[in-house]
Amino acid sequence: MTATATATATATEVIFRLPDLGEGLTEAEITEWRVSPGDTVTVDQNVVEVETAKAAVDVPIPMAGTVARLYGEVGSVIAVGEPLIAVTVAAGPGDAAGEGAPAVDEDGHAAERYREEERAGSGNVLVGYGTGAAHRARRRRAGRTIPMPPRRDPAPAPATTAAVRAEAPRVISPVVRQLARTHAIEVAALTPSGPGGVVLRRDVDAAIAAATRPGTATAQAPETAVPARAAAPGLTVAPEPVEPTDDQASVRIPLRGVRRTIAEKLARSRREIPDATTWVDADATPLVELKEGLARTLPDARIGMLALFARICVAGLRRFPELNSYVDTERQEIVQVPQVHLGFAAQTDRGLVVPVIRDAHRLTLAELAARIRERTEAARAGRLDPRDLTGGTFTLNNYGVFGVDGSTPIINHPEAAMLGVGRIADRPWGFEGEIRLRKVTQLSFTFDHRVCDGGVAGGFLRFVADCVEHPELLVAHL
Repeated sequence: MTATATATATATEVIFRLPDLGEGLTEAEITEWRVSPGDTVTVDQNVVEVETAKAAVDVPIPMAGTVARLYGEVGSVIAVGEPLIAVTVAAGPGDAAGEGAPAVDEDGHAAERYREEERAGSGNVLVGYGTGAAHRARRRRAGRTIPMPPRRDPAPAPATTAAVRAEAPRVISPVVRQLARTHAIEVAALTPSGPGGVVLRRDVDAAIAAATRPGTATAQAPETAVPARAAAPGLTVAPEPVEPTDDQASVRIPLRGVRRTIAEKLARSRREIPDATTWVDADATPLVELKEGLARTLPDARIGMLALFARICVAGLRRFPELNSYVDTERQEIVQVPQVHLGFAAQTDRGLVVPVIRDAHRLTLAELAARIRERTEAARAGRLDPRDLTGGTFTLNNYGVFGVDGSTPIINHPEAAMLGVGRIADRPWGFEGEIRLRKVTQLSFTFDHRVCDGGVAGGFLRFVADCVEHPELLVAHL
């Protein structure tokens, strides 16, 4: 059950519990309440945003009424089935007044009408986990446009004193971090109001309100915090490092949400997969020229380097299907998957995530580029459904965007392999009998040694390198 009710003479208080999140998720962190006690809510209205281990999602409520109480503050973690919000609905003879309000039986529980509405998809599910495609699409479009009602609890005054707290405050919620960055609020200058010294959204909201009030200085870090250096136009200068003092305490950050999921998955990969890595340098000049040519001839397609490497990976996996697989440890079998569900690493404010492009082998180059852009934008906005983050069969990791040449990545469990692409830089290279400056990149390939030996891994990596140096080879493998 996800909702319980208590009947009175004229009204019914219904407790809406955190619904089943799907994908094996068992808990969520409250990142933003969209309603306050006393507010009126309608059926399928988003009442709270929560962050799970997979994504930030909105929770709609399957009933109409008046908010009686909220269970849990921003930053708190609640488990599936625990009380989330209590709503008072008017009760009429034989039925519950108000659209979507559940009737109440003699035992005080939500009656069969509510259960029928839940099965029909009238709420009680997270956005992105809906019971019907139409509901999922409508909620995704409208989930982030509902304005947040004004809070009724007094917000604490922002910290604008000349001294910064000796202990650095914790900002757990990515929503709070993003809000502070957007409004140039220095969290070190705020007084945390959350348990354990956690900076909550209301702390940042109060600082923003104070900064926009006439005659009030912007809530930036005080001059004693981090002295800034003058920067040349167009350059970003890092702040001078601040030496820690003896009275500063260590910062403890709870391992939860996406970060905990990443930690568990990487640790499991290291425990279970006997991985090996091989690498090769490749002359990427022809691939760069191909990208530039596509930009001129197909500007609307916006085909980037990641899309080109994705197309190469798909072609390579069709030639070496042993690598598009996973190991079923319970049955002691290697399972080769016929479909290529291509994952790619994307760095976001919430951490490293791996969006998955399903059936990548059926997509054209332009379609691959479009899917990569869509998934990347959704990942950075925290709008990916859990299904978009699971089920991958192979991962592409372009760590060259961080300005590094090589890496030995950890395989995305339970997959069998991952291709890493380093930065493309000008280097001396033997070309047509001469030493010239060419666009060179390092390709690294990490694979599960249980599914294949070095011959298959080396063959795949050599195929990728050959396609980078001679992109016309792709035509023969499409």
